[in-house]
Amino acid sequence: MTKRVLMFHYDLTDSQGRPIDSSRGGEPFPVMEGGRQILAALETELFAMKPGEKKRVPLEASRAYGPRNEQLKVKVSRSKLPQGDIRVGSQFRGGNEKAELVFTVMKIEGDEIHLDGNHALAGHDLVFDVEVMEVREATQEELSHGHAHGGDGHHH
Repeated sequence: MTKRVLMFHYDLTDSQGRPIDSSRGGEPFPVMEGGRQILAALETELFAMKPGEKKRVPLEASRAYGPRNEQLKVKVSRSKLPQGDIRVGSQFRGGNEKAELVFTVMKIEGDEIHLDGNHALAGHDLVFDVEVMEVREATQEELSHGHAHGGDGHHH
């Protein structure tokens, strides 16, 4: 099956229009069809577009990073975490082979560390303003790596 690579610019805001992220001022973001590099709902919208086309794509939380899951908020003993400087905002990978999550330190109370495994944007409705810059067939290298490379070559 032939897969396509799409290069796009985006401006991401919350539902009140507050800026969250943008690709403007840099290279367009490359994504390979079916590569699970971006939100599935956004990928579906993008690959229905043509180069030069612009579109606003509002995504409810359920179609973006999902609702916040209170079960992903846990307290652990400092001894269960890697040694070193642990601060509010520090991040650690955890989970299992099927579902590895990134946990963020939210609070430190003595030896007790409060972690949150929710994505920072979980529970938020999002709005993507996108512009498709290019659509092309994926290269053999991209297909073998399972993801798109940028305009200047290999990106991981």
